Amino acid sequence: MPHASPLADLIARYLPPATEACPTFTENSRFEPIIDGVTYFSELAGHMEALGPGDAVYIAGYQADPHLDLSGRTAGEAGYRPFTDVLAEKAADGADVRIVLSAAEFSGGVPWLPVGPFRANTLAARVIREWKPSTRDAASPLENRVLLDWSGPALGSNHQKLVVFSHGGVLTAYVGGLDLSPTRFDHSPHRRLRLGLHRWGWHDAAARLHGPAAVRVRETFQFRWRNTTLLPPRLIARNLPPEYFPLTGGERTVINPPDAPNDLPPAPEQPSHPADGTAVQVVRSYRPWSLYRHRGWRRMRRANVVRAGIHEIYHAMATAIGAAERYIYLEDQYFHEAPGGDPRFQLYGALRSAACRGVKVILVGSGRKDPADGGDSTVPPVITHDLRRRVLDRLPAAARRNVVMYRIDNLTVHTKLMLVDDVFASIGSANFFSRSMVGTDSEITSTFVTTGDLVRDLRVRLWAEHLRTPLDDRLTPALADLDTALGIWRREWLPAGCPAQTWRRPGLPAGFAPTEFALTPARYSSAVLRRERRLARTAS
Repeated sequence: MPHASPLADLIARYLPPATEACPTFTENSRFEPIIDGVTYFSELAGHMEALGPGDAVYIAGYQADPHLDLSGRTAGEAGYRPFTDVLAEKAADGADVRIVLSAAEFSGGVPWLPVGPFRANTLAARVIREWKPSTRDAASPLENRVLLDWSGPALGSNHQKLVVFSHGGVLTAYVGGLDLSPTRFDHSPHRRLRLGLHRWGWHDAAARLHGPAAVRVRETFQFRWRNTTLLPPRLIARNLPPEYFPLTGGERTVINPPDAPNDLPPAPEQPSHPADGTAVQVVRSYRPWSLYRHRGWRRMRRANVVRAGIHEIYHAMATAIGAAERYIYLEDQYFHEAPGGDPRFQLYGALRSAACRGVKVILVGSGRKDPADGGDSTVPPVITHDLRRRVLDRLPAAARRNVVMYRIDNLTVHTKLMLVDDVFASIGSANFFSRSMVGTDSEITSTFVTTGDLVRDLRVRLWAEHLRTPLDDRLTPALADLDTALGIWRREWLPAGCPAQTWRRPGLPAGFAPTEFALTPARYSSAVLRRERRLARTAS
């Protein structure tokens, strides 16, 4: 029998089997990672400026600030121009502009409540719809081009974050964790933001897709747009001052414009984007129901979603974790469960199995509490209850040494990213907890395998950023050597005979020294440590 090609072997091991609903794009779609918001926003700004008549931009987001300038300028600065003004101008000139913002049924998102995370989106949608471009004599060209998607489970949200551009029929799609918010405009070494009196930064990522994979992202937006236009009318207050949302009385209007177009124009045929030795999947998660029984409304099923829901992201991550041989590197804002999850779709057991096989599991994130959740940027690095109970406490002592968790000082790690064995990468909107996997939060993620160096180079870039150390001719090969680089996270992971702290010794051939020690290993909380000491004393 002929041997499978190296790429076919990677696809079979690290990606779930392709289906008609979830195809694998082999050597015809480009996957290009983008790290941090400055690069991402700059690219979006360039694409928006280049839009012409007949071009298109489709945006689905968890939140958006209509006054955001994608160059980082603030109101009052020379050259300041919100992206909303650019899009209104392009729409007036004939570009197809569509925006879908999250506005969940509950979870703080009922539009008539005076508080909640999605109330800002209700305000943002109104501002964008009424925006008149400063450079054109046009009356609100985005009036019926912004929808609020309040579908889904009572405890869920529509968390997908994607942008699709069509220039002359050629698509460029972006999938990741970045919202259109000023706090996302940041980059390494993360010194430009402040939270209270403290230094603070925002670390995030996206993937740029070309070819058939970009068409798949466009189809996801089309799915969202169609389903949102099918939602029943919902009334909200017509006059909505920013400081107060009246609960009763006052004139009301529907949450979404009744004259919004029901569908997108036909998708343009895409040229192939050769990408030798690579394969891409674009995976999603949805609960089956678009609307649950509530206030007289009957339950509605989402179109093209099976009764069990869509769990492509869970299967993609479980497959990659199950195939890992050397390391699993995860960046995520939270490593703990939240209401709306499902134990059947938790990934902690897969991490335990990997650690028992000798795979090094590296978790980098905010843990349970994040600076963005309030307070200041100095959050203690504590191992979460779920990681301790579902992973560490259920491992043999030897296998427990294969798992580490780190916080990065004064930083929100908002990336939803996984690297495996320098051959697999995933970047998207899905958090690690099971509510993202089961579709309580609808999500989209791009996954990728390669026989080349793209995943290794991404790992090198990320680890250098977290060490706050610029890449150079000395550092790059040191981090590229996986055997040595794993010693960053735990000294005993260095190869036999390699001196401890090799990675901190620039005088050694494979060594290098961080510019700033911002990586802090997470520990058990003080309460857990006290309890373990009591148990140890009792046992002795």
